[in-house]
Amino acid sequence: MSEAGDSDVNADVELALARAAELILTAPPPIALACHINPDGDALGSMLALHHVLLASGIKSVASFSEPFVVAPHYRELPGLELLTAPDAFPRDPGVMLTFDSGSLARLGDLERPAKAARELIVVDHHVSNQCYGTVNIIDADAAASAVLVRRLIAHLGLPLTRDAAVCIYAALVCDTGRFQYESTTTDVFELARELSCFDLPIPELSRTLFEEHRFAYLKLLADVLDHAVLVRDKQFVWTRVDQDDLARHGVTFEEVEGLIDVVRRTREAEVACVCKEAPDGTWRVSLRSLGRVDVRLIAEQHGGGGHRFAAGFTSDTTPDEIVAKVLAALP
Repeated sequence: MSEAGDSDVNADVELALARAAELILTAPPPIALACHINPDGDALGSMLALHHVLLASGIKSVASFSEPFVVAPHYRELPGLELLTAPDAFPRDPGVMLTFDSGSLARLGDLERPAKAARELIVVDHHVSNQCYGTVNIIDADAAASAVLVRRLIAHLGLPLTRDAAVCIYAALVCDTGRFQYESTTTDVFELARELSCFDLPIPELSRTLFEEHRFAYLKLLADVLDHAVLVRDKQFVWTRVDQDDLARHGVTFEEVEGLIDVVRRTREAEVACVCKEAPDGTWRVSLRSLGRVDVRLIAEQHGGGGHRFAAGFTSDTTPDEIVAKVLAALP
């Protein structure tokens, strides 16, 4: 993109941030906050961060996500989980609603209906594949995480950042930059991390629970999953699967296997990694990772999903073998 194009995008984002702040500050309560189904660290952290700031400033808000209304255990240290509202108690026709890290209405699951009914819908996201389904769309594909945009929104609101909000933004930032390892890690990212670290963050505890700690049952499952991983050398592609029988045999929950892709992607011989996880409803959640030569977002979009060049995903009701065949067909 040209420098002029960059300026236009930045100007559009600033206008959207200003409009969103105006709507939030003048809307009748409560402000409704929602993130995508089966939320990851960026989705949860972004939503909870704004929830903390609004509540601390006396602005009533509610925050939720769709059934299955379960938070993965490695996010248990995020402050504010007890402040979440069950999806069946979420406002049906909110005046102002914000969505976080959700590229489409469908990704909201049970909360798609209130999003459609909202008088003003503010979409906060950093995925280039976002469908811009809001009345106000704060979309910046150059942002390392949706939480980066939340921090900017808080600044536009003129509200103070709280320690709990800082913890949530930091968690979101380290999750979506791979602990500052991905290409999205810029000087701006480190500057934001510096600002957040001034709030005496529990960085060692967060790092352990987010990335390094698993139940022994998960490790036993991981051994099985890696044992039947397949490397397709001529395509520089590695993949594996985990089904409901695997989970039941080891006593592991579906939420616990979110990070499997981060183990599989370490395969030196692979440019693209894939993990197919069978959800409780029988569909398959497909996670894709790339070193960059292949844009996995384009593959995910062909199947109704989305993401980034380096990380993307989609849901399928076909078999893992059929899914992998289609992914392989899309690879150079």
